[in-house]
Amino acid sequence: MSALAFARPDTSAIPIDLVTRDGVEAWLANLSETQTTWVRGQGFAGQPGRLVLIPDGDGTLARVGYGDPRSPRKRFAFAALRDRLPEGSYYIAGELTGDDLSEAALGWLLAGYSFERYKSAPAQNALLVAPEGVDATRIETIAAGETLTRDLINTPAEHMGPSDLEISVRALAENYGARISVITGDTLLNEGFPLVHAVGRAADRAPRLIDMRWGKGAQRVTLVGKGVCFDTGGLNLKPVAAMGLMKKDMGGAAMVLGLARMIMGSGTDITLRVLIPAVENAVSGNSFRPGDILTSRKGLTIEINNTDAEGRLVLADALALADEEETDLIVSMATLTGAARVAVGPDLAPFYTDDEGLAAALSEAARRVADPVWRLPFHMPYETMIEPRIADLDNAPKGGFAGSITAALFLRRFVERAPRYLHFDVYGWQPTAAPGRPVGGVGQGTRALFDALPEFLGT
Repeated sequence: MSALAFARPDTSAIPIDLVTRDGVEAWLANLSETQTTWVRGQGFAGQPGRLVLIPDGDGTLARVGYGDPRSPRKRFAFAALRDRLPEGSYYIAGELTGDDLSEAALGWLLAGYSFERYKSAPAQNALLVAPEGVDATRIETIAAGETLTRDLINTPAEHMGPSDLEISVRALAENYGARISVITGDTLLNEGFPLVHAVGRAADRAPRLIDMRWGKGAQRVTLVGKGVCFDTGGLNLKPVAAMGLMKKDMGGAAMVLGLARMIMGSGTDITLRVLIPAVENAVSGNSFRPGDILTSRKGLTIEINNTDAEGRLVLADALALADEEETDLIVSMATLTGAARVAVGPDLAPFYTDDEGLAAALSEAARRVADPVWRLPFHMPYETMIEPRIADLDNAPKGGFAGSITAALFLRRFVERAPRYLHFDVYGWQPTAAPGRPVGGVGQGTRALFDALPEFLGT
């Protein structure tokens, strides 16, 4: 049985009781006298996060008491219980309902994640029977999508270059009957993707534009993910401290693929397109340079003031392609700016949209599924900051102000036809371990997007 799937229904499954301080006496009244004595002897009184294992008369584990951990300051608090339990099947007895129950079930599955490509981890032998009232298949599908995102981000650039990312997309496409096409190397110039080519041409692993299509639904959604598989900063070379986590600079691509896995795995009735400009921003004699003027697929010229602001360049060509085809919604996801992290930290995913209904639906979905997001503005007065003297656009405005907003405004210049555009400036990394979220790659905004899609599309 996979650690990322629910246990089969089992009559011998052990109940987990969520107990509050106020409700501990009522809970004890339902236990045997011997069990009550045992619980009191353990000092358990419903303290949040406190655990008590309660034996039966023959010494076998009969039930679990768990101090109700729910708090506005914690997400997936229930997930912290999983690795504290002995081997066996468990079920949640009472208390939790609705969104809380779904969060607990998903958190339990996510707590079973470990990245094992290079080092095995102890087996997760505490399994949960799917709670009544939750859509078990959907939750397993969400966990599988999140697992894909984490695995892709956690894989170092040595084994996750542009060609490796393409292989991962091809595997996903094959699993779900999707169609895929890839434009590679100098062919990018012939096919009209000069920015993708310029950013990736210095690397010994060729840049490429990956295009995956799936489904035949009436509503059309296009996902665009930044696939910078490693970012040295180019000629504006990053310092050592800033380069250490740059394997995660393809986090936007990893997240749109995780979201695509959720959409396809659940059979969502849409037409889906996924575009990933996959490159490595390296340094060599043919690197693009500060001061260069590049022309985008859309025809807009761009002054390069910092080669380390490369993500918006490759996204610009991909977004221009997405906008050439009729679609109902374009979503871009990218580990784009340090400014976003300074503004909201690593846990919140900032998003931008001009559509008030879409913003409201996304924010409400984020609350339901414990996937926090925060809206930032396409602030029109800052448009002049991205307009240099000798080109249409500046890829890195001087001054350091509003870095996430100006990057979002830059990208919006490449989406004109689509009725709705949504951009995420994500971090993609869990810096400290938390319930259901070990240190390493992590999805942000994808569960909220998946949950809100029906409302976005009126389905």
